[in-house]
Amino acid sequence: MAPALYPLASLEQIQSSPSQQDGVPHDLEEDLRAYGCKLIHQAGILLKQKQVAVATAQILFQRFWFVSSLKQFGIGDIGMGALYLASKLEECPLRMRDLINVYDLLLQRAAHAVASRTSSKPKVEFKYAPMSYFGNTFYDLKEGLVVAEMQILKRLGFNVQVVLPYGSLVNYMRLLGLTSREDAVMRAWGYLNDALQTPVYALYPVPTVVSAAILLATRHLGISLPSTPPNCWWELFDAEWEDVWSVCGYIMRLYRDRSEEDPEEIEALLSKKDLRRWLEEHGSANTNSLEGGV
Repeated sequence: MAPALYPLASLEQIQSSPSQQDGVPHDLEEDLRAYGCKLIHQAGILLKQKQVAVATAQILFQRFWFVSSLKQFGIGDIGMGALYLASKLEECPLRMRDLINVYDLLLQRAAHAVASRTSSKPKVEFKYAPMSYFGNTFYDLKEGLVVAEMQILKRLGFNVQVVLPYGSLVNYMRLLGLTSREDAVMRAWGYLNDALQTPVYALYPVPTVVSAAILLATRHLGISLPSTPPNCWWELFDAEWEDVWSVCGYIMRLYRDRSEEDPEEIEALLSKKDLRRWLEEHGSANTNSLEGGV
């Protein structure tokens, strides 16, 4: 297989991420990263940003957490910085003020959802309270955005090249003779978008991720493809079966049943301060001194 044109996480980073080394449970890290990608997606929709920029931002966001800890940086700031940077990379830049306004709305909505669940008072419909452009909130978010973009570039070594999977999907579906099955194409496309909420684009080459999306789509729709050695269809794309199956596991895990407390817990941990407090309350905080972050 030809070498990848973009960076992938090392085995050491996969086995023990910086967040896990700081005492963050694996499941919590996975959920926080997925929620951060959802915020990026929601912000992209509200800003009417191009899908290529939103997808690039989510991939950069996932890469960042293989070199940095959730205990040092908040997912809100890093998500905002990733979308701002990706918009420049894809030549569809955003106004800083617009991005800050949208993230302020999303963070307020998350805080309102947490307060509604934990309060005994009757639920009140969420109403966005615009911030003052001369108040502390705006300048804090602006500083967080600038520092986040700088930290992403610094910690990724300015290696921010991203290869998106959509072109490969179209070519693979054409080669497999599935372009006439619009339901299969749309379902596989959806799996690729859902996979942006997982770290698979930082772990596996794009052909492997695309093969996993095709596998899930064809199996759910009952479409038969050659799968018996030596005629395995995924081998046409230099993908290994174990890797394809692993990516399927990452994607399907997004659809698992969750308790009612899970969303509340995640939405309450969007900043590094909230996460540190949670770790201290659960006895998982590292006793060493903490370095400052975004």
